[in-house]
Amino acid sequence: MARRICIAFACCFFSWFWQLNTRPSNSQPVLLQQDYHVILLHVSSGEQNFVYDLDTVLPFPCPFDMYSVEAFRLDDGLRPEFQRKIRMIRADLYLKTFASDRSHMKDANGKWQKPPPSYPCIETADSKMNLDDFISMNPKVGWGSVFPLPDFVHRFGRQTDYNCSLKGQ
Repeated sequence: MARRICIAFACCFFSWFWQLNTRPSNSQPVLLQQDYHVILLHVSSGEQNFVYDLDTVLPFPCPFDMYSVEAFRLDDGLRPEFQRKIRMIRADLYLKTFASDRSHMKDANGKWQKPPPSYPCIETADSKMNLDDFISMNPKVGWGSVFPLPDFVHRFGRQTDYNCSLKGQ
């Protein structure tokens, strides 16, 4: 069966995620607001797809259907401007085009908000910083395809009762 690896950027004014490693142990899941969140989606032809998320308390890898129910939940009841979108980009294209000088990790005074990674910044022949092109949800900007969250879940999830149960969450 054909398999693809894709990178997904979840964005909106704030990305809302549940089940992330941002809560004390033994506490209830909390809603985390971020400006973007990155996951890896392993797409299998005719099989269950899997999400690899380094920031979750869910299994690693996590079946897509479980991840979509537990981490995404739905945007029902949110005003349209707050509903989440996902930018999908093939992993090979991401590796060729993504660049970050880590300037987004500094505060207004130029100080690191947290210590930066020890490895060198990622750059391409064309760019030292293009993170904004990846987190933009304008389909005319950047690489890959932009999906509203429900379309993304429908496209990559199995059509099962478990997946359809998203409607009530």
